[in-house]
Amino acid sequence: METGVTLGIGDLARRTGVSVRTIRFYCDEGVLEPARSAGGHRRFDAGAVERLTLVRRMRALGLGLGLITDVLAGRRTLADAVAAERAALDREVATLAWRRSVLRAVEDAQPGERPARLELLAAVEDGYAAHEVLTRLWRPMTTGPVPADSARMFLALSAPPPPEVPTPAQVVAYASLVLLASDRAFVGALRESTLVNHDRITDLAALHAEVAEACALAFADVTSGTRAAPGPALDRFVAAHASALRTSDTPAFRRALNHRTAPDRTPKVRRYWALAGEITGEAAPMGVTHTWLLDALNTAAG
Repeated sequence: METGVTLGIGDLARRTGVSVRTIRFYCDEGVLEPARSAGGHRRFDAGAVERLTLVRRMRALGLGLGLITDVLAGRRTLADAVAAERAALDREVATLAWRRSVLRAVEDAQPGERPARLELLAAVEDGYAAHEVLTRLWRPMTTGPVPADSARMFLALSAPPPPEVPTPAQVVAYASLVLLASDRAFVGALRESTLVNHDRITDLAALHAEVAEACALAFADVTSGTRAAPGPALDRFVAAHASALRTSDTPAFRRALNHRTAPDRTPKVRRYWALAGEITGEAAPMGVTHTWLLDALNTAAG
């Protein structure tokens, strides 16, 4: 096409395979910016063919006009736009999988249990919204000088993301977690325990890591069903808290720690970690192992 020569809308349609009607729509939406002839007709420069071809290809991938306009304006790269569309599609697929399992969970319930099952599941919009509820519950425990990777690990353990394709049992368990996380008494008791002296701990990441090591030591006993009792795992657990608070592991400290963590041994907290295990499929989730250590501490204190 010669320099300075413009195309009419019909010529542009023939060169690109895009209908005249669609080209008019793109013009109205600001995707294409034609000039106007003296008679008021749309005229397109040489770059319109390449631009419209790119638009057609991006539309074939399912990209919306907002993303396409951003690419054409240079506000996003093509790779960024494709990644954004993929992320949106991932969420849509996950939401559909969640809804399918929710419907199946109601369907599978015994007739007398269906109203309660429906009430529970209807209160949770989808897996993403449910996960955000759990994250809000535990995020205050990651404030302070905690490295980002440590915070992410802690949140992944405490607020496990829903499976991409959950089973009916998993959506019921996850909805039950959300119900607990919305229980004011449960949240208040949990924070009375977990956040006490929080501002005095200068290295929360180190405390989390040491507690994780203590849980690892207790793992075999927990999975085998061994009764909670004092031992190396409990010693490591107490030492972690004593070190974090810059004090020593003494009988008095153990009594104080046992008193402070009593809310973490309540039935609702135990249920929370049991439900988390149903979702992750772990033999002994970190929360269950942590509770076993607290039971061992309580046994020693008694």
